[in-house]
Amino acid sequence: MSNITRLFDFPYHQLEKYNLPDALVTKYGDEWVKTSTQEYVDKANAFSRGLLRLGVKKGDKIAVISSNNRTEWHIVDIGILQTGAQNVPVYPTISEDDQEFILNHSESVYCIVSDQELYDKINSVKHKVTGLKEIYSFNQIEGCKNWNEILELGKDESNQQEVEDIKNSITEEDLATIIYTSGTTGRPKGVMLSHKNIVSDVLMSAERVPFEAGKNRSLSFLPICHIYERMILYLYQYYGVSTYFAESIEKVSDNIKEATPDVITAVPRLLEKVYDKIIAKGSELTGIKRKLFFWAVEVGLEYEPYGANGAWYDFKLAIARKLIFSKWKAGLGGRLGLMVSGSAAIQPRLARVFAAAEIPVMEGYGLTETSPVIAVNDQRNAGFKIGTVGKPLNGLEVKIAEDGEILCKGPNVMMGYYKDEEKTKEVMTDGYFHTGDIGEIDKDGFLKITDRKKEMFKTSGGKYVAPQLIENAMKQSRFIEQIMVIGEGEKMPAAFIQPDFEFVKQWASRKGISVSSNEDIANNKEIHDRIQEEINDVNKKFGHWEQVKKFEITPEVWSVDGGEMTPTLKLKRKAVKEKYQKLYDKIYRTEGDR
Repeated sequence: MSNITRLFDFPYHQLEKYNLPDALVTKYGDEWVKTSTQEYVDKANAFSRGLLRLGVKKGDKIAVISSNNRTEWHIVDIGILQTGAQNVPVYPTISEDDQEFILNHSESVYCIVSDQELYDKINSVKHKVTGLKEIYSFNQIEGCKNWNEILELGKDESNQQEVEDIKNSITEEDLATIIYTSGTTGRPKGVMLSHKNIVSDVLMSAERVPFEAGKNRSLSFLPICHIYERMILYLYQYYGVSTYFAESIEKVSDNIKEATPDVITAVPRLLEKVYDKIIAKGSELTGIKRKLFFWAVEVGLEYEPYGANGAWYDFKLAIARKLIFSKWKAGLGGRLGLMVSGSAAIQPRLARVFAAAEIPVMEGYGLTETSPVIAVNDQRNAGFKIGTVGKPLNGLEVKIAEDGEILCKGPNVMMGYYKDEEKTKEVMTDGYFHTGDIGEIDKDGFLKITDRKKEMFKTSGGKYVAPQLIENAMKQSRFIEQIMVIGEGEKMPAAFIQPDFEFVKQWASRKGISVSSNEDIANNKEIHDRIQEEINDVNKKFGHWEQVKKFEITPEVWSVDGGEMTPTLKLKRKAVKEKYQKLYDKIYRTEGDR
């Protein structure tokens, strides 16, 4: 199995090299249930045999929608791929309209859901989906067929040779999956990824992972329907990493303590929450303990890799690690030695403080269309630079276009958008994929992302503003949880701000300010003035034309369910602007400052 060319080769590679007793581990009730590599492979084969008996043919599409990551998803994934059918993973949190669109557009013949809520959603649109024969569920649901029925169908091994023949006929160039991007505007686009696209990205990324093969444990909680977590899980299979699945994002902190992982993948929003919780706990300390805690944080915020700060700093860091940071690590299970972050830019202060605490965050970069990794940091061999997404993977050609856009060419670049040649042509030139991101490559070969091409805008004075740069700087304030910089075609930049309501309430309480609701916070002048101080401070880092001149506080927490964020926790700028049109008008359509 040294020559891995198709996605379903990964579990067989793991079986041959490591044969883990706990390849995939899911919590049911209070019990973590382990599935060995052998059982994983056996069940995947049974699922393939069952699908063939259902009449599934090469090229068929099967949609899989799960509210949480779990062992069943991976058995089903390999089971589908071995029949030459394609796995179409769908975000569980998107609207029924989008789910109906994806099922129809992909021409899915079966849909597998995880739970009652998803079954109800899909069942309600089933009559509008042409070609959908049946819905199956992982959980036991009254009136819904269960995925175990397909396994039962496949118990008889007499058609295993048919499975083997189909597997042998599948090449690396064949389509493996269609992933519909959540999109911040318009209908989702179906990204077609071949076996080669994803396998090549796994193997190129593997060079950047400091694992001792067969000896690590991971905790998985980012949505498996997204290519980022999915590719990482194939990488774990390649490296013989035991994978524990968190029950939900909300229970991650409990599950980390139970599973004691060596590695997790995260998004900046989650790391911000972890950091804020740690700081909140430190704020509860008193006396010398409190002073020591915040002294260690200050030391951590000055961290530079590879001893760049000199011997005196290293001495202080050693003390901070022994007295304070060791407790942070213990609170995260005690073994966590690597976090990989993607999806959006991480604030440099977080990269510094976590690295100081010996829980380094290796930031990477990529898109669904590039399977996804284009570049990633690696602590070894001077491959880690804070404020960058690392060096591009070996085997890729990455260049910066004249307008600053990042272009990528390589075996990981998608086959195209499903049923949309026009949109495919828009993003491809001479084999190079146009990422839509603006960036630069520094003298040491590190890639730095500065903004989204589509999100940059001009003010009425003709000056360009890069909102993400400003937003990331502003979010370093404890008062600001989310911010969206606005002002396209207007005389000045402004912003909508969703404050950190929990922190603001604590601050208000200390100042004797009475606020009982988020609405009170949004309308309180003293809170507005305090946030204005934070903004004034950050504005100094930017040119006059880029500075946020006005802002309004929004009373709601921005979320996926609320429609302000995509499932990968990126801002849905158009939706946020539409939602707060009145606040927008208040900023730009009224004379004078507040």
